[in-house]
Amino acid sequence: MYQARDIRAKVPAASRQRILDQGREVLGVEAQALTLQRDALDEDFARAVELILATQGRVVVSGMGKSGHIARKMAATFASTGTPAIFVHPGEAAHGDLGMLLAGDLLVVLSNSGATPELGPIMTYARDLGCPIVAISAQRHSPMARLASAAIILPKVRETCPVNISPTTSTTLMLALGDALAVATMSMRGITRAELERLHPGGHIGLRLLPVNDIMHVGDRLPLVVATTPMREVLLIMTEKSLGIAGVLDGDGRLVGTVTDGDLRRNIDRLLNSVAGDVMTRHPKTVPDGTYAEDAKAILAANKITALFVMDHDRPDTPIGLIHIHDFNRIGMN
Repeated sequence: MYQARDIRAKVPAASRQRILDQGREVLGVEAQALTLQRDALDEDFARAVELILATQGRVVVSGMGKSGHIARKMAATFASTGTPAIFVHPGEAAHGDLGMLLAGDLLVVLSNSGATPELGPIMTYARDLGCPIVAISAQRHSPMARLASAAIILPKVRETCPVNISPTTSTTLMLALGDALAVATMSMRGITRAELERLHPGGHIGLRLLPVNDIMHVGDRLPLVVATTPMREVLLIMTEKSLGIAGVLDGDGRLVGTVTDGDLRRNIDRLLNSVAGDVMTRHPKTVPDGTYAEDAKAILAANKITALFVMDHDRPDTPIGLIHIHDFNRIGMN
């Protein structure tokens, strides 16, 4: 069986410190560059967002090499925040994929130099179709920037590569600008959490935006008693449901309190001679139905409790479900 070697013992402590220093230096340089980019944002950024908002078709993003990888991620971020977008490889575009760009689309092109030759055909085609062009480049007077309807210029910064060649700082800036464009556009569109939920049905984001109605306990699984229920019976119900809580209802079915494991411990001396109304905690924490799983989990954590009753939106005093901390683990939302 293959065994991974522990190379740490072969790296002197001084070398490990050098590695840490190098990593911190890179992050520090890129953080400073992001601050410069933030301060350098001008009317062209606002113009770019206005062009995106006015686009009837899609945002088509293109770039070559490392800028192309950033362009692909940028298109994905636009699409996931409510702006239809695709990535088109400029080399493939010149060999037949120009048809992926349509009248009514907007073209976003990324190039640190602003003179990447592979971008020429797709930019010319966009201009012929009347598609607006947004350019992201470090060269304000580059051919790409001159053709653009809005040119977002990167600040003059050094790549963190030791020989100032490999795209590092520049691609970090492009990545952040893509996020800034997408989020600013999303904000101006007024995209809601409900709309994001439809765009993110899977993965961790989908779980966070899942309504508690989809995972809560309902019907016969609800541990419910009335205020006059003897605590002996309450204990049996809590044991049977195994959720560490019982909801206490009044005569009209409204939730007036809860009995939890903590309440049992606090009242242990008088427990078996009491009824639910004697032991319960009044005004328990609850959430309305439709609450996002992420928000319900945050309420549990903030109040250091393990369960919440879910209340009917139309009758906010009436419980229709129960969410337990273990339910989040069950669906993989740890």
